[in-house]
Amino acid sequence: MLRITAYSALFFLLFHLFNTHSSAINFLYNSFNPTDLILISDARVDSSIVRLTNDSDQSSIGRAFYPTPLKMITTPTNTNTITSFSTSFVFSILPQDPTNPGFGLAFVLSNTTSPSGAISGQYFGLFSNALPIHTPLLAVEFDTGQNQEFNDSDGNHVGIDLNSIQSSFNQTAGYWDSTGEFRTIHMNSGQNIRAWIEFSGTDLQINVTISPAGISKPSRPLISYQNPEIVNYLSDQMYVGFSASKVTWVERQRILGWSLSDMGGAARELNTSNLPVFLPDSPPRGSPSAGLISGTTIGSVVVMAVCLWGLYWFWYRKQRNKEELEADDDKIEEWELEYWPHRFSYEELWKATKGFSKEEMLGFGGFGRVYKGVLSSTTEIAVKCISHDSKQGVREFMAEISSMGRLQHKNLVNMKGWCRKGNELMLVYDYMPNGSLNNWIFDKPNTPEDQILGWDVRRRVLGDVAEGLLYLHHGWDQMVLHRDIKPGNILLDGEMRGRLGDFGLAKLYQHGEAPGKTRVVGTLGYLAPELAHVPAPTAASDVYSFGVVMLEVACGRRQIEGWLEEEDEVLLVDRVSELYVEGRVLEAVDERIRGECKVEEMEKVLKLGLACSHPDPNHRPTMKEVVAVLLGEEAVARLGSLVVDLGRIGSGAFDDPT
Repeated sequence: MLRITAYSALFFLLFHLFNTHSSAINFLYNSFNPTDLILISDARVDSSIVRLTNDSDQSSIGRAFYPTPLKMITTPTNTNTITSFSTSFVFSILPQDPTNPGFGLAFVLSNTTSPSGAISGQYFGLFSNALPIHTPLLAVEFDTGQNQEFNDSDGNHVGIDLNSIQSSFNQTAGYWDSTGEFRTIHMNSGQNIRAWIEFSGTDLQINVTISPAGISKPSRPLISYQNPEIVNYLSDQMYVGFSASKVTWVERQRILGWSLSDMGGAARELNTSNLPVFLPDSPPRGSPSAGLISGTTIGSVVVMAVCLWGLYWFWYRKQRNKEELEADDDKIEEWELEYWPHRFSYEELWKATKGFSKEEMLGFGGFGRVYKGVLSSTTEIAVKCISHDSKQGVREFMAEISSMGRLQHKNLVNMKGWCRKGNELMLVYDYMPNGSLNNWIFDKPNTPEDQILGWDVRRRVLGDVAEGLLYLHHGWDQMVLHRDIKPGNILLDGEMRGRLGDFGLAKLYQHGEAPGKTRVVGTLGYLAPELAHVPAPTAASDVYSFGVVMLEVACGRRQIEGWLEEEDEVLLVDRVSELYVEGRVLEAVDERIRGECKVEEMEKVLKLGLACSHPDPNHRPTMKEVVAVLLGEEAVARLGSLVVDLGRIGSGAFDDPT
C-alpha cells in the first residue's frame, strides 16, 4: 500500500510538472532567419539582423514577435498564477542625421501583434494619440527623444508603459559600474547595447538593466518597478517582441540577438563577441579580413575617379531636381482649386527657409518638422511640413485646412497659405518669436526672476486665448471645435500676447448642428471625461481643455504630476478640487508668483478653471461666460449659480464667481 501511494505521489508530481512546463518557452537567437519571427509592416531580417523600420523619407512602422505567445496567466486551483520570465537582447539605434534623435524602440508584451489605432512617430507603432488603449499591452520603451506632453524625463531614457504612451516610470539610460558610479549610455549613438528584463509574476515587478554589449550584467538594475496594477495589463496569452516607428527622417533600429525563458532563472547567455558594430556614416565594423584590406588598396587607386564621378552626379541630380520642382510647382490638380487658393510655390518656401536647413528648424513631432523662414526679407513665417502616406490623405487634410485658412482673429495663429509637393503638405503661419506657453510656464528655471512669466502676463494670455476660443465657437459662420487645447498649442507673439494655434485636429460644424461621433483625438490630461463614453466632441469639451490650461497656468504645474516627492502622480484638477473643498485653494498657486497677484483675482481664476473642468459638460460655462469673467465684465446670472461637484472628491459651490 505504501508503494502504491508513493507511485501515485510521483505520478501526480510528474503530471503537475508536465502541465506546468508543456507550454514553456526557452529560445536563443545569436542571429536571425526570416522564418524565426513574425515580421509585421516594414520589419525584416537583413544580414541575420532584425531591422524594424525602413530607410525611406516616409513614416514607417515595424514589429517583430516570437511566433508562440507566452502563457501569462494560468488558473491551476481557482487562483490566478502570473508567469515569470527573463529575457535579454542586444539592440542598436542609429539616426541617419544625429541632429534628429528619432524615437527609439520598445520591447513589447501584447495580446495582439497589431494593436488597434497604433500610429508612427513617437508612439512606437503601438499607441495612438487618443485615450489609453484598451488592448492589454505592456512595453519597456528605449526612447531617444523627449516629448514633454508625455512627461518624458529627457531625450535619452528607459520607461515602463502600461497601455499608454505616457510612461508610468522612466529613468535616464545608463548603468551603475562596479565602483557604484552611474554612467550614461547614449542610446542613439549606434553602439550595441545589451538589455536584461526580468518580470516577476509573483511580485508583479519589472527589473530593467542595460549596459554596453560585452560588459557583464551590472548588479544593480536601472529600473525596478513594482505595481500590483500590472495584472490589469496582462491577458492569458501575450505575444512578446519589439516595435518601432519613425516619420520623415531615417532611424535604423536593429535587434542583433535575443534570448528568453519562462522556465525560471535567467535567459540563456548571448554571444556578443562577434556582433557587427554600426557607427554614424560607417559600415559595420569587425575584424579586418584579407578581402577588406585588398579592397581598400584597390579603392585608394580609383578614389579620385569616384570623387569626380560623384561631383558630376551631384551636379546632374541638382539640375534635375530643380527642373522637377519647377514642374511640380506649376502642376495644380483640379481638386486643389476647390480649396483655399493662397498657394505658395515650393521654391519660394525653399528659399525662405534656406533650403529647410537644420539651423532654421524650430522643432519636430509626430506630424513633421517646423521651420522658420523669411519672405521678401521682412516677413517672418513658420512652415510646418506634414507628410501623408497617400494623395488621398493630403486631399482629406486639405478639406479641413481650407476652411481653417479663412479664420482671421487677433488671438489665433493666422495661416498665411500652403504648398503641396507630392504627398507632402506645407502650411505657412505667422511666426511667433516667443514660442509656446508651455516653455514659459514649465521649462523656465526658478531663477533669475526676470525669466519667470509673471501673473499679469499669464492672466492676459488666458484672456487672449479665451477670446480666440469664443471666436471659434460663436464668432464665425461655422462652429470650430479645436480639440487639442494645451499650453504647447498656445503661442506668444512679439508683444507676449497669446494666440491659439495648431488646428490639425479641428472640426467644423454648422451652428446648431449636433457633432457626430468620431475617433477620440487630443492629448491625455486635457480630454473631457465624457469623450471616453461618447466620442462626439462639443464646445463643452473644448471648455474642459481650457479649464485644465487655466489651472496649469495658475498653479505652474502640469495636468498630471506628483506634488510631493513621495507622492504618486495625480490629476491637477483633482488636487485643486480637494484644496478648494478644504478652503485652501490658494495653496495651489504657483509659489513663484504668489506675491504678485491679488487674492480675489487668483481665487476667481482657480474657481473658473474648476468650473470649466467640471466632469458634467452641462455644468460647464460657455466661452461667452468665461470671457465675461476673465475680462472683468459683470458675470452672467448662470455663472453665479455654477456648482463645483467634481464627483471624485465631494461637492462645493461658487458663492462668488467673480
